Amino acid sequence: MTERPPVLSVRGLSVRFLLPGGRRIAAVTDARFDVAPGECLALIGESGCGKSVLASALLGLLPANAQTAGGAFLGDLDLLTADERTLARTVRGRRIGLIPQSPAAHLTPVRTVRSQMEETVAQLTGVRGRTALRTAAERAARRAGFPPDHLDRHPHELSGGLAQRAATALALIGDAPLLLADEPTTGLDRDLVDRTVDELRRHVDADGDRALLMITHDLAAAERVADRVAVMYAGRIVELADAKAFFGAPGPRHPYSRGLLDALPDRAFTPIPGMPPELGDLPDGCAFAARCDRATDACTALPPFTGSIACHHPAPAPAPAPAPEDIRA
Repeated sequence: MTERPPVLSVRGLSVRFLLPGGRRIAAVTDARFDVAPGECLALIGESGCGKSVLASALLGLLPANAQTAGGAFLGDLDLLTADERTLARTVRGRRIGLIPQSPAAHLTPVRTVRSQMEETVAQLTGVRGRTALRTAAERAARRAGFPPDHLDRHPHELSGGLAQRAATALALIGDAPLLLADEPTTGLDRDLVDRTVDELRRHVDADGDRALLMITHDLAAAERVADRVAVMYAGRIVELADAKAFFGAPGPRHPYSRGLLDALPDRAFTPIPGMPPELGDLPDGCAFAARCDRATDACTALPPFTGSIACHHPAPAPAPAPAPEDIRA
C-alpha cells in the first residue's frame, strides 16, 4: 500500500521576534514534524514555550516584528511564504480550522453567536436560506456542546467555557482537512473537556483524510485523544513519541517530558525544579540542563534532534518487538 502524504509537514520552522535595540527573541527553533491523515498530534509543554507562536506562524497571524524561516507545507502550499490573500481566502477556515486560545477575542463582540455561525456556514458550506442556515447553526452548536438557546447572546454574555465551545463550533463548520486546536479545553470542567476532545477526535475519525494538531498543557486531554505527542521546551521540540508509549510504558525518554508527567497529581506530584530560561537569553547548549538531574558537561553543547529525541542522556529506547519466528523459536 502506498503511504499517503502528511496533511501538514513542518520542516525547520523557526520564529524570531525583533525588538527595539536589535534584541531577538527565539520563540520557535527548528521545529520538525508531520501530521498524518487520520492522526491527532498533541503538542505539549509549559506556558511560554512557543506552542502558540508556532500555531500563529502556520496561520500567518504573527505580528509585523516576526521573522520566519524553514517551511510548513499543507499539501503543496508553503504556509510560511503564502500571501495574506491566499491565507484569508483559501486556508483559514477552509483548509485549517482554528480553535483559538482566546475565544472571546476571536468572536465579534457586537454580533450574536447565531449570526456569526450562520455567516460561517454560508461562507464555508454554501448553505443558503434563512431556515437552512438556522438549522445548520443549531446543528453546529450542538456538535460542540454549545446550548442552542444561547445562540442569540452576544460574546460578552457568555462564560469563558461557553465562549470556548462557540469557537469550537465555528472551527468545525468547514470540516477542514487540518484542525488546529490551541488550548481548546481552557475554561471547561472535566466533563466538558472530555466531550470537547472526543468531538475533535470524531472530526478526525469521520474522514480518514483529516488531521488534528492539538496544542495543550492539559496532559489528560492529550492522553485521551492523541496518537502521538510532541514535547516542546524553550522553543524547541525535544521529544516526539507514540502517545501510548509516552503516557504508559516505557514512558517518555527526555528528562523534561518525564518531569511533566511526574508533576501530575495522579502521579508523583513532584514539580520540575527551577524555571524555564528566557527565550531572549537561551544558553548555547541544552536549555533544560540547569533543571535536569542527568546533566553533564556534554550538555553544554546543543543536542541534535534525531527525529524522536533531542537529549544527550535520554532514557533507553524500548527494545523492538521480537519477530514472529523468534517467538516460535
